[in-house]
Amino acid sequence: MSKTKKINLWPLFFIGIFSLSFSMIIWTITSSKKIQIEEDESFMQKYQDMDDNYNNIMTSNLKFLSKYDFVLTLNGKNFPLSIEDIRYSQRVLKLKSEHKNIFNIGANDLAIKVIDKNTKEIKDLDFNIKVTKSNTKKDDIFLDNNNFKFDGKSHNTNFDIKDENNWNITGNVTVGEDIGYIFIKSNAIQK
Repeated sequence: MSKTKKINLWPLFFIGIFSLSFSMIIWTITSSKKIQIEEDESFMQKYQDMDDNYNNIMTSNLKFLSKYDFVLTLNGKNFPLSIEDIRYSQRVLKLKSEHKNIFNIGANDLAIKVIDKNTKEIKDLDFNIKVTKSNTKKDDIFLDNNNFKFDGKSHNTNFDIKDENNWNITGNVTVGEDIGYIFIKSNAIQK
């Protein structure tokens, strides 16, 4: 009488599952290394600094607005000193935001006016503003004091956007010791 030896396949099954899992981990790591990752620099700060100073940014905006009237005009549309858009994703902006379609493909005009609430005089400003795509730094447009011209009423500049995409304006405006932060999300369209 011959005995048939039963082969236990469970160890091979576990080795196969382990090998598949390990190879998927290696594939995930190598795939993620190939993708270009860019750090968010909202308000011209690293995201860690922005997280640490979020309450200070909010307090700074309230203090700024208690002393000054602020109007940012982009392509004829006025915006207050606001960072409300930072809470929304681009998909939510399409549904809820009033900031849709404010950028033009091609020339864009930007004007900023800050008026002292007590003296009603237009204040001299320091600018640190960036117009950026929401997904890359490649086409960032940096605007500072050298880019703006004062016409007696407001500080004006213009810039060009080359492609239809989601774009953000972020940065700060400084009057003396007071800093106002801005963050506007929108998209560029052909007009």
